[in-house]
Formats: sequence, structure tokens, C-alpha cells
Amino acid sequence: MRTAVDSNVLLDLFTGSARFGVVSREALDRALSEGALVACEVVWAEVRADFGAARLFEETMETLGVAFEANDAASAVLAGEAWQRYREGGGRRTALVPDFLVAAHAVAHADRLLTRDRGFAARFFRGLTIVDPSR
Repeated sequence: MRTAVDSNVLLDLFTGSARFGVVSREALDRALSEGALVACEVVWAEVRADFGAARLFEETMETLGVAFEANDAASAVLAGEAWQRYREGGGRRTALVPDFLVAAHAVAHADRLLTRDRGFAARFFRGLTIVDPSR
């Protein structure tokens, strides 16, 4: 079982979120016990920004068992198609493309997505299994 991990779950852990830190850590542990954890370049960049030193970030991700796995052309196209449907459906937000890339990466490279952002992923990526640690 391969689980793609979203930034919000990792940041819950790294920032010590009082609300979601414990449940996100438990969800990560559970997912790792069931298989591999992967994160795409969007997640990698968003989470890296929370660390002072690159080496600390890399060591932390390695310790957690999260491997870097980039999007490929097919998953980028899938994200673009979903983004297009969102916009054509009246979606007004303009900063969601990274979230669509994360979800498309999960479709193409994993069996499920560990995230607290459920709405758009479930709506625009039918068939994607979403694991929400906050539920």
C-alpha cells in the first residue's frame, strides 16, 4: 500500500498543532505500517519552507519514512484537467493548482492520499481514496 502524504498532515506534526498534531502522527504511523509514504514536489517545497536547514529537513523526512516522488507528465495533465473542471464549474479560487497537483500525484503514484483537505480532492478526483486523520 502506497500513501501519498499532503503538506497539511506533515505540518501538523512539525508545527506541533494542538488540534491535529497527535491524530496526524497516528495516521502517518498507521500508513507507514501498511506500506510506503511518498510526497511530490509540491509537498516537498511547502514542508521544506518550515525548516531552517535543508539537511535537517532531509533527515526528518528520511526518519519519518517519507520518500520524494515527483509528478510526471500524466499526473500534471490530470491535475490540469481537474483544475479546468473546477474553473468551468464556477470555482473562483486561484491558488489551488498545487492542491490539484498533490491529488493527481496520489492518483498516479499511490493507492490513497493522507490529507485533511477532502472537499476538492473527492469531488475532482473520483475514485481517489482519501484518509483524513481529523475524522
